[in-house]
Amino acid sequence: MSAKIYRPAKTAMQSGKAKTHLWVLEFDSNSPRSIDPMMGYTSSTDTQQQIKLTFETEELAVAYAQRNGIEYRVMVPKEPTRKTVSYPDNFRFNRQQPWTH
Repeated sequence: MSAKIYRPAKTAMQSGKAKTHLWVLEFDSNSPRSIDPMMGYTSSTDTQQQIKLTFETEELAVAYAQRNGIEYRVMVPKEPTRKTVSYPDNFRFNRQQPWTH
């Protein structure tokens, strides 16, 4: 039984950072998914892949995995870089990009 610990990134549909401050422990699948021949549904006998545990901090998630004997890997989030843009730069004489409409 193995799991990954990560902090989810914001989705493309969000403008805010809701639900991105929690850490998630998600189990890896132990058995492959199979296709039902009659209906075509994808199913699996592994129910642990449906479980997602959330924690306030990375340390709490790691402590939970160690306490329960779960092999884990931590995926460190990449922090976004803030690009500073100034409105008067659009009208500068020595503008870097050509003015286009």
